Amino acid sequence: MSERGALRARLQLLAREIAKFGAVGAIGFVVNAIVFNLCMHVAHLAVVRSGVIATAVAIATNYVGNRYWTYRHTEGGRRSRELMLFLLFSGIGLVIENGVLALSHYGFGYTSTVADNIAKNVVGLGLGTVFRFWSYRTWVFRALPAREAVQTAESFLGEAPQPYARHTSSGS
Repeated sequence: MSERGALRARLQLLAREIAKFGAVGAIGFVVNAIVFNLCMHVAHLAVVRSGVIATAVAIATNYVGNRYWTYRHTEGGRRSRELMLFLLFSGIGLVIENGVLALSHYGFGYTSTVADNIAKNVVGLGLGTVFRFWSYRTWVFRALPAREAVQTAESFLGEAPQPYARHTSSGS
Protein backbone atom coordinates (compact mmCIF):
# COMPACT_ATOMS: atom_id res chain seq x y z
CA MET A 1 0.00 0.00 0.00
CA SER A 2 1.34 3.44 -0.88
CA GLU A 3 1.88 6.14 1.73
CA ARG A 4 -1.11 8.06 0.38
CA GLY A 5 -3.29 4.95 0.53
CA ALA A 6 -2.09 4.15 4.06
CA LEU A 7 -2.83 7.71 5.18
CA ARG A 8 -6.27 7.56 3.59
CA ALA A 9 -6.98 4.25 5.32
CA ARG A 10 -5.87 5.64 8.70
CA LEU A 11 -8.03 8.75 8.25
CA GLN A 12 -11.03 6.60 7.32
CA LEU A 13 -10.48 4.48 10.42
CA LEU A 14 -10.18 7.61 12.57
CA ALA A 15 -13.40 9.01 11.09
CA ARG A 16 -15.16 5.70 11.76
CA GLU A 17 -13.78 5.66 15.33
CA ILE A 18 -15.00 9.22 15.96
CA ALA A 19 -18.44 8.35 14.57
CA LYS A 20 -18.73 5.25 16.78
CA PHE A 21 -17.44 7.17 19.83
CA GLY A 22 -20.02 9.85 19.06
CA ALA A 23 -22.85 7.33 18.74
CA VAL A 24 -21.94 5.72 22.07
CA GLY A 25 -21.62 9.21 23.54
CA ALA A 26 -25.06 10.17 22.23
CA ILE A 27 -26.59 7.23 24.07
CA GLY A 28 -24.59 8.18 27.16
CA PHE A 29 -25.79 11.77 26.79
CA VAL A 30 -29.43 10.66 26.80
CA VAL A 31 -28.85 8.42 29.83
CA ASN A 32 -26.96 11.23 31.58
CA ALA A 33 -29.63 13.87 30.93
CA ILE A 34 -32.52 11.62 31.95
CA VAL A 35 -30.86 10.43 35.18
CA PHE A 36 -29.72 14.00 36.01
CA ASN A 37 -33.21 15.42 35.69
CA LEU A 38 -34.85 12.49 37.50
CA CYS A 39 -32.44 12.89 40.41
CA MET A 40 -33.09 16.64 40.61
CA HIS A 41 -36.84 16.77 40.01
CA VAL A 42 -38.13 13.40 41.23
CA ALA A 43 -35.66 12.45 43.96
CA HIS A 44 -35.02 16.14 44.84
CA LEU A 45 -31.28 15.63 45.24
CA ALA A 46 -28.82 18.52 45.16
CA VAL A 47 -27.74 19.62 41.71
CA VAL A 48 -24.09 18.48 41.83
CA ARG A 49 -25.02 15.20 43.55
CA SER A 50 -27.54 14.59 40.77
CA GLY A 51 -24.84 15.38 38.22
CA VAL A 52 -22.36 12.96 39.73
CA ILE A 53 -24.91 10.14 39.90
CA ALA A 54 -26.04 10.77 36.32
CA THR A 55 -22.46 10.86 35.05
CA ALA A 56 -21.60 7.62 36.88
CA VAL A 57 -24.56 5.83 35.26
CA ALA A 58 -23.57 7.20 31.83
CA ILE A 59 -19.94 6.10 32.39
CA ALA A 60 -21.10 2.51 32.91
CA THR A 61 -23.22 2.68 29.76
CA ASN A 62 -20.36 4.19 27.76
CA TYR A 63 -17.84 1.59 28.91
CA VAL A 64 -19.95 -1.21 27.51
CA GLY A 65 -20.50 0.63 24.22
CA ASN A 66 -16.88 1.65 23.80
CA ARG A 67 -15.34 -1.67 24.82
CA TYR A 68 -17.59 -3.89 22.75
CA TRP A 69 -18.26 -1.67 19.74
CA THR A 70 -16.06 1.43 19.28
CA TYR A 71 -12.78 -0.16 20.40
CA ARG A 72 -13.51 -3.86 19.95
CA HIS A 73 -10.50 -4.12 17.59
CA THR A 74 -7.97 -2.93 20.20
CA GLU A 75 -5.90 -4.84 22.70
CA GLY A 76 -8.17 -6.51 25.19
CA GLY A 77 -5.94 -8.91 27.05
CA ARG A 78 -5.73 -6.95 30.28
CA ARG A 79 -9.31 -5.97 31.01
CA SER A 80 -8.73 -5.14 34.67
CA ARG A 81 -6.02 -2.61 33.70
CA GLU A 82 -8.26 -1.25 30.95
CA LEU A 83 -11.23 -0.89 33.30
CA MET A 84 -9.09 0.81 35.94
CA LEU A 85 -7.77 3.34 33.40
CA PHE A 86 -11.25 3.84 31.96
CA LEU A 87 -12.61 4.63 35.41
CA LEU A 88 -9.67 6.93 36.20
CA PHE A 89 -10.05 9.01 33.03
CA SER A 90 -13.86 8.89 33.24
CA GLY A 91 -13.53 10.18 36.81
CA ILE A 92 -11.45 13.12 35.58
CA GLY A 93 -14.10 13.74 32.92
CA LEU A 94 -16.75 13.56 35.67
CA VAL A 95 -14.89 16.26 37.62
CA ILE A 96 -14.63 18.45 34.50
CA GLU A 97 -18.31 18.01 33.65
CA ASN A 98 -19.66 18.54 37.14
CA GLY A 99 -17.08 21.20 37.98
CA VAL A 100 -18.57 23.36 35.23
CA LEU A 101 -22.03 22.66 36.71
CA ALA A 102 -20.90 23.61 40.23
CA LEU A 103 -19.20 26.77 38.98
CA SER A 104 -22.29 27.82 37.05
CA HIS A 105 -24.80 26.93 39.77
CA TYR A 106 -22.96 27.95 42.93
CA GLY A 107 -20.29 30.31 41.62
CA PHE A 108 -22.23 32.35 39.08
CA GLY A 109 -25.71 31.81 40.54
CA TYR A 110 -27.31 30.37 37.39
CA THR A 111 -29.77 28.08 39.14
CA SER A 112 -32.59 27.47 36.67
CA THR A 113 -33.20 24.02 35.24
CA VAL A 114 -32.20 25.27 31.80
CA ALA A 115 -28.97 26.83 33.09
CA ASP A 116 -28.07 23.66 35.02
CA ASN A 117 -28.68 21.49 31.95
CA ILE A 118 -26.66 23.78 29.68
CA ALA A 119 -23.77 23.97 32.15
CA LYS A 120 -23.67 20.21 32.70
CA ASN A 121 -24.94 18.64 29.51
CA VAL A 122 -23.57 21.11 26.95
CA VAL A 123 -20.49 22.95 28.24
CA GLY A 124 -19.26 20.48 30.87
CA LEU A 125 -20.05 17.39 28.84
CA GLY A 126 -18.47 18.94 25.74
CA LEU A 127 -15.20 19.64 27.54
CA GLY A 128 -15.27 16.26 29.28
CA THR A 129 -15.93 14.47 25.99
CA VAL A 130 -12.88 15.97 24.29
CA PHE A 131 -10.73 14.89 27.24
CA ARG A 132 -12.27 11.41 27.33
CA PHE A 133 -11.83 10.78 23.60
CA TRP A 134 -8.16 11.71 23.78
CA SER A 135 -7.47 9.73 26.95
CA TYR A 136 -9.45 6.61 25.95
CA ARG A 137 -7.74 6.25 22.58
CA THR A 138 -4.30 7.15 24.01
CA TRP A 139 -4.28 5.19 27.27
CA VAL A 140 -7.30 2.95 27.76
CA PHE A 141 -8.17 1.28 24.47
CA ARG A 142 -4.65 1.02 23.11
CA ALA A 143 -4.45 0.99 19.36
CA LEU A 144 -3.09 -1.91 17.40
CA PRO A 145 0.46 -1.51 16.12
CA ALA A 146 0.53 0.59 12.93
CA ARG A 147 1.25 -2.29 10.53
CA GLU A 148 -1.60 -4.37 11.95
CA ALA A 149 -3.94 -1.36 11.84
CA VAL A 150 -3.17 -0.77 8.16
CA GLN A 151 -3.75 -4.46 7.40
CA THR A 152 -7.05 -4.29 9.28
CA ALA A 153 -7.99 -1.18 7.30
CA GLU A 154 -7.10 -2.87 4.03
CA SER A 155 -9.20 -5.91 4.82
CA PHE A 156 -12.10 -3.77 6.04
CA LEU A 157 -12.04 -1.10 3.36
CA GLY A 158 -10.63 -3.13 0.50
CA GLU A 159 -7.30 -2.47 -1.12
CA ALA A 160 -6.74 1.27 -1.48
CA PRO A 161 -6.22 2.45 -5.04
CA GLN A 162 -2.62 2.77 -6.07
CA PRO A 163 -1.26 6.03 -7.45
CA TYR A 164 -1.43 6.41 -11.19
CA ALA A 165 1.05 4.13 -12.85
CA ARG A 166 2.84 5.09 -16.03
CA HIS A 167 1.71 2.99 -18.87
CA THR A 168 4.19 2.24 -21.59
CA SER A 169 3.29 0.68 -24.80
CA SER A 170 5.59 -1.94 -26.12
CA GLY A 171 4.89 -1.11 -29.75
CA SER A 172 5.95 2.52 -29.96
